[in-house]
Amino acid sequence: MTQVTAAPARTRAQIAERTLRKDPWWRVPAVTATLLTIWVAYATVRVFMGHWYYVPQYHYLTPFYSPCINGECVPGSASLGTWLPALPPIIPYALVSLPFILGFRLSCYYYRRAYYRSFWQAPTACAVREPHATYSGETRFPLIMQNLHRYFFWITVAVSVLNTYDLIQAFHGKTGGVGLGLGTLIMLVNVVLLWGYTLGCHSCRHITGGRLKNFSKHPVRYWAWTRVSWLNARHMQFAWTTLGTLMLTDLYIALLAAGVFSDPRIFN
Repeated sequence: MTQVTAAPARTRAQIAERTLRKDPWWRVPAVTATLLTIWVAYATVRVFMGHWYYVPQYHYLTPFYSPCINGECVPGSASLGTWLPALPPIIPYALVSLPFILGFRLSCYYYRRAYYRSFWQAPTACAVREPHATYSGETRFPLIMQNLHRYFFWITVAVSVLNTYDLIQAFHGKTGGVGLGLGTLIMLVNVVLLWGYTLGCHSCRHITGGRLKNFSKHPVRYWAWTRVSWLNARHMQFAWTTLGTLMLTDLYIALLAAGVFSDPRIFN
């Protein structure tokens, strides 16, 4: 009779060296951590600043303060009305949108990879030992909250519609009617890229093409799925460029509102 031996207990590989890689594997996580830290620091300061977020003569409203619903909002900036009374500066003016945008970005598949590697070192790079003794994936709090990403998506679509409305308002001339300035073009580029990032989300790709046994009977959904898939393949690029355009748009509007310079007008 053949004797069956018990399988050895499963344990993590015990390797003395952190990695056997000779290439600069640490470079990308280090750059990622640096850029994300700079952006978060800038955004945090601007969100709680409470100044220089609206240019009334051109109707420029920074996306960091949209929608402005606080009773402290300057005249003209509260396009949806002031739902709340004047609140202390510790509460952002765009209270109804910022938590969901933050949740959408934090739970985004690409951003998970970015900050898991750069901040949590889980792991820092492929074939590099991580410092954590145990691993539970996204099955425990708080990482189990990543599963809310599909719901954050729907709210972010609504916020993108609101950003589009803010862009339409930015085609306002100084003397009334339609006008166009450099600020309008900056906001236009930002909104287009934000739509590209939002619609390129993995959740949107599943919504357009998921749970279908074949595409031949659903030509419209197949067309939408191919377009979303094109955006999805460039999700990382949209993730980074939208951070840049958000900062650029906010900084440009802040400098205009502070009177540092005037908006170069193409007409009106």
